[in-house]
Amino acid sequence: MTASPELDPFDRAILAILQKDNTTPQRVIGEAVNLSAPAVQRRIKRMEETGVIRANVALVDPAKVGHPITIFVEVEVESERAELIDAAKRGFAEVPEVQQCYYVTGEADFILVVTVATMADYEALTRRLFFENNNVKRFRTFVAMDRVKVGLEVPLDVSRPR
Repeated sequence: MTASPELDPFDRAILAILQKDNTTPQRVIGEAVNLSAPAVQRRIKRMEETGVIRANVALVDPAKVGHPITIFVEVEVESERAELIDAAKRGFAEVPEVQQCYYVTGEADFILVVTVATMADYEALTRRLFFENNNVKRFRTFVAMDRVKVGLEVPLDVSRPR
């Protein structure tokens, strides 16, 4: 992956559209941003190649596929030695139920976003991830009562291209 390019107003406008619906036809995007479809295609390809666009994915409603429980977990580790932190990062990243993992500052060392079908599934996950891990000092669980806003859309300063 190469260095991220400078994004001009056209790129930002294209990204704003794609973040809302990445199945929008390039012709429609072109009409919205005042570019030809081939120009839009070239810009999207460049942003994919440089890692600005990391993936084209479908957003799935966890409840509709049997994972109705969303849990936030603060994890505090015993030792912050680099190799142990790296091992924790790898371990959390490998677990399918962990949707997101952040290495953070403050009292907690990691914040995890977890989705599970049942609390029994979460209990089994805590045994594997935390109780069986000698470097986990403690963890705190917060169960989401409602998914009020969920998304990964990045706010963009989009001034209309000319």
